[in-house]
Amino acid sequence: MASGKNVSMYRTNVRCAPVGSFDCNMVVSMRPVPLDLLAKAVTVTAACPGAHGAPVHIGDPARLGVANISEPDFGDPTEIKEGEVPVFWACGVTASEAIKSASELSLRWSPLLIFIHLYRTSACIYTLPWIHVYN
Repeated sequence: MASGKNVSMYRTNVRCAPVGSFDCNMVVSMRPVPLDLLAKAVTVTAACPGAHGAPVHIGDPARLGVANISEPDFGDPTEIKEGEVPVFWACGVTASEAIKSASELSLRWSPLLIFIHLYRTSACIYTLPWIHVYN
C-alpha cells in the first residue's frame, strides 16, 4: 500500500467447504516478509483471527496452485526482494468467489467496497461505508 498499489491476490487450488450453492476455492493475499521478521509476522497476525489471522501458507506458491507469482488474479504484482519470503493469508475475495458461484446472487467487488445484490428486488436493507447489501 505504501507504493500506491493494491496487494497481490491469487486463486488457489485449496477448496473451501461448500455450503448450499456456495462453492469455490480459497483466494489468498500475498505479502513478502523479510526472513528476520517472519516469526513476528506470524505471531502478530495469529493474534487477530477476526481479521485475516495467521498465514495459511509460507513459501512456495506452487503448493497453493499459483503458477506465476508475478501475475496475480486480483490486485497488483508485488516484488519479492532478496531476503524476503512470500507469505499468504486467507483473503476476503474468497467470499466474492463463493457468492459468484451461487447463481441467484450478483456481486461486485473492489478493494474496500463490496456490493451484493439479490435479483428479486432492489430495496436496500443494510449499509456500511464499505459494504452495501440489497435484497
